[in-house]
Amino acid sequence: MEAVLISLAVVAAAEIGDKTQLLALLLAAKFRKPAPVVAGIAVATVLNHGIAAGLGVWVAEWLGPDLLRWIVGISFLGMAAWTLVPDKMDDEPRMWDRAGPFVATAISFFLVEIGDKTQIATVALGARFSDVVAVTTGTTLGMLIADVPAVFIGGAMAGRLPLRLVRAIAAALFAILGVLTLTNLGAKLFE
Repeated sequence: MEAVLISLAVVAAAEIGDKTQLLALLLAAKFRKPAPVVAGIAVATVLNHGIAAGLGVWVAEWLGPDLLRWIVGISFLGMAAWTLVPDKMDDEPRMWDRAGPFVATAISFFLVEIGDKTQIATVALGARFSDVVAVTTGTTLGMLIADVPAVFIGGAMAGRLPLRLVRAIAAALFAILGVLTLTNLGAKLFE
């Protein structure tokens, strides 16, 4: 349960103001059909984060506990710094002309999430917890907690969220996880 809750909190906080949240806003505005957009987000996230968590578990087994602890700890500290940098969409993602809202959302979300900070965090969480299902469940729920309101509420709520504060809280969560991982407590967790 710890893996689910930490994964959920980390990704939900990191997702605020992220490019995939902006993508959710764009897709909701384009299609005006929230249910298929939300379903597309869920499917894309389960697939993308399932692969990322699996990669994290594999890397953890390959590296061994000592080296892994340092890599994961430093990764979390790097994620803390990265989270403080606001994301923006450069251009509206190319929608497939014949694709409906579900297909366009699932494909767009899967592709945009590749290399995104939430995907990288999912790799680190998979390495940390060695539990693909729990980490994928937590990160998917975190993604949905952050993105579903963007789909249903759209731009009206986005202007009211104190994004700097939310980014600072997310960065603090990553930094705490990084420090805990690098300390003696982290060494005990990786044994």
